[in-house]
Amino acid sequence: MNKYKTPLNAPPKIGIIMGSQSDLPIMRQAAELCDEFGVDYELTIVSAHRTPERMMDYAKTAQARGLQVIIAGAGGAAHLPGMVASMTTLPVIGVPIHSSNSIDGWDSILSILQMPNGIPVATVALDAAKNAGILAIRILSASDAELSQKMSTYNQAMKDKVLSTVDEVASEHACEYRHHNDD
Repeated sequence: MNKYKTPLNAPPKIGIIMGSQSDLPIMRQAAELCDEFGVDYELTIVSAHRTPERMMDYAKTAQARGLQVIIAGAGGAAHLPGMVASMTTLPVIGVPIHSSNSIDGWDSILSILQMPNGIPVATVALDAAKNAGILAIRILSASDAELSQKMSTYNQAMKDKVLSTVDEVASEHACEYRHHNDD
């Protein structure tokens, strides 16, 4: 039995882990994005410092359980993403979290960002679990045409949203610039 699996339609492709429950409000953003794209995921607490055996087991069994990408969020010393990356060949995306014991988030950012050669962790901005979800889905979409199409639609919707504000802003502020593709 998969002790990390939550009730899903299919085996999860993305693992979303965090050091403590206090990280959940941030990490939930990645889960919500997975829901939006219809990508199955699992979400659990895996502390590098308080449950190191659980962390090692999670990382070492992730690929065999069908995961293709791991998103790991951590605050403070933020060792979880790097330690997990050191125990799996799967891509790991680190989410630095501005926690209560953090030095304005810089300790988390630098702990995740400054990995030694050979143990890469893709690092997103502070508290940017949504971007981690987008990156994980982009990784999966490289070999999934349907998911790639959903990502293209998502990107187009973002573009359309921005362009829909151009005329609104122009009605209040002068600007002569108009891109040839804005029409």
